[in-house]
Amino acid sequence: MVVLSSVGAVAVFYNQAKLDTVGKVAFDKELAVPPLADSKPDSSGARVFNLDVRSGETQFLPGDATATWGVNGAFLGPTIRARRGEEVAFAITNSVDVQTSIHWHGMHLPAAMDGGPHQVVAPGEVWDPRWKIDQPAATLWYHPHLHGQTADHVYRGVAGMFILDDENSDKLNLPDEYGVDDIPMIVQDRKFDGDNQFDDSAPFLSNGGVFGDEILVNGTRGPYLEVATRLVRLRLLNGSNSRLYNFGLSDDRPFKLIGTDGGLLAEAWETNRLHLSPGERAEIVVAFEPGETVELRSYPAEFGFKGTGSRTNGADDRLDIIQFRTAATLADATEIPATMGTTPDLDTDDVAQVRSFELSGTNINGLRMDMNRVDFGVREGTTEVWQVTNTNGYMHNFHIHDVQFQIVDIDGEKPPPHLSGLKDTVLLVPDRRYRLAMRFSDYNDRNSPYMFHCHLLTHEDKGMMGQFVVLGDDEEIGRVPSTDGGHDHP
Repeated sequence: MVVLSSVGAVAVFYNQAKLDTVGKVAFDKELAVPPLADSKPDSSGARVFNLDVRSGETQFLPGDATATWGVNGAFLGPTIRARRGEEVAFAITNSVDVQTSIHWHGMHLPAAMDGGPHQVVAPGEVWDPRWKIDQPAATLWYHPHLHGQTADHVYRGVAGMFILDDENSDKLNLPDEYGVDDIPMIVQDRKFDGDNQFDDSAPFLSNGGVFGDEILVNGTRGPYLEVATRLVRLRLLNGSNSRLYNFGLSDDRPFKLIGTDGGLLAEAWETNRLHLSPGERAEIVVAFEPGETVELRSYPAEFGFKGTGSRTNGADDRLDIIQFRTAATLADATEIPATMGTTPDLDTDDVAQVRSFELSGTNINGLRMDMNRVDFGVREGTTEVWQVTNTNGYMHNFHIHDVQFQIVDIDGEKPPPHLSGLKDTVLLVPDRRYRLAMRFSDYNDRNSPYMFHCHLLTHEDKGMMGQFVVLGDDEEIGRVPSTDGGHDHP
């Protein structure tokens, strides 16, 4: 009898696990647009940004305010904007009471400046990374990357966008007025307890971590955007810890995908649905008509899971994200060019190494992350192909630090258009093999590792991550950084 009761309880929970907020969101708050971060030149000419990780309170719901963290504010952080060819420098102050870090997700930079789990910032301390921007125009982001606690620190609110420009993007007549027709959109889900505080507990039968029933865009609950131009560029970032979004408009109108993680596509791709897993970005352009109202939604996922796990991990949900309200007349001065970026074309006939990675549970190749273990070294100046497979049917994705990769094929087939550009994070459809080509250039450091990992933050924190170093000619893996304040062990 107890067994039957348990089975019945599970069945009831399963039937109730599907979330549908379509038509239930008030859309009564104007979308907050993160300010552009201030900077000033130092004596070397580098642009210096001051970022302060701090605690505060944010009013999301009626009643008590929510305890939050942010960068230069109570929740989230400013948008950093820089150009290819310039040197940037940061003063990262940790004003919270535990150690944290800031990782530059998608950035090509020296490993010691990466902001991963080996570059922690103690309470009251300041970290001063600097590097030269040398990659195409793109939408990147920053967030903590503290080993075992990344999910917690991101969920509290530490994240922001990092937008890159270059000479090519300057020449294009794409929407580019920040906050007007070029809109950053950090999309996150949150769950609140009875006291209006963040609740990061995972639901029953979930293997992916927390799935919130409230959607925030740039920290705004129930946001609307007043649209004044016919074409609007949306820089979408899935900043959630675990949730997969399948974006589309409420009237199913098509939109143009113009850029992915690593920058602009060679040509725009028209679609009416777009999946983004945690950490992925996409730049889309939506065409509007005067005097209309339309919503951006997340629809049930079409792939990413096997079996019944989709229901208990948010993949069956329908979610209203933001409402667009267009003016009676719309400016019409921008366009989508026929050509924008370049198609990745790494030489896969000259590959130095082919490596295979299987993601299962919270392991990669049967191993869990060990801060004192470097899994392998790659040679600076070489191209490698990594074969990556999700073997257990849970949702996983795969993120590599430092490099943008080209998806050569998926199970031997040409990747679909939305995966044709440069990527640093990719959703892994279960049981399909993704061949990723990447070139390791410019930087080598035998003692400072980069990470590769699943970007579902609970999976990452439980150990679904590994480390590699980039080696110069004839170098071997050096001293492994330890966890005790950054000291090295031979």
